[in-house]
Amino acid sequence: MRKIMIGLALAGLVAGAALAQDSEVGEVVVTGSRISEYDATQTPHVVLRKRADNLIVQVVVVCDTRDASQRREELKATLRNLIRQAAKDPGVELGLGEEIVGAFDETMVDSIIGSATKVDTSQATLLVKTKVLPGDTLDSATGRIEKFVAATPKSGRTEILVQGEWNLTLIHPEQYRSEVIALIARDSLKSAAAFGDGYGVTAQGLQLPLSWYQSAPLELALYIPYRMEVRPK
Repeated sequence: MRKIMIGLALAGLVAGAALAQDSEVGEVVVTGSRISEYDATQTPHVVLRKRADNLIVQVVVVCDTRDASQRREELKATLRNLIRQAAKDPGVELGLGEEIVGAFDETMVDSIIGSATKVDTSQATLLVKTKVLPGDTLDSATGRIEKFVAATPKSGRTEILVQGEWNLTLIHPEQYRSEVIALIARDSLKSAAAFGDGYGVTAQGLQLPLSWYQSAPLELALYIPYRMEVRPK
């Protein structure tokens, strides 16, 4: 199996937190810059495990044709080819954005073309994503994107390069808040019951934003960083 890092780690060695206002809108990149070190002493054990909605990666379309006008036309032609190829491939979509993923279409082609660091070279950066299916492995999901890139016709001296980390996304993460709170409530009541009828429980921090860490290559563990206290009634 290929050794690919999604975000900064595999198999739950990292944790991530989202701002509430971001997680309420659209599709959110939940790994990459969204993750920090997992802390077993601070992260609650009550989590909701969810498959990511999409696997996503940044691609750079680059062209080094000497003539500037021809170079731009070759880039635009290849970007349009990407759009046409995505329209034919139900397993792949194009997008733009760093933390919130938006759609990409032909009206945006000119706006994403810019100069590269190399002389006489221009480039355009966008996202390619694929849905994480129930039977997917990391290899099968990344393979769909790699196959899509390889199948897209390139104009002139244009190349399409897969760059950066493979990241995961969730669509409207905040929709899972009630499920996480229900898990917390059940666990808290069970903990209090273990001490006998004379004990109850309080939970603090339930107003905090939904957070997550990566528990498997294509799986996330969603949680609220609450604190529980068992005390006499």
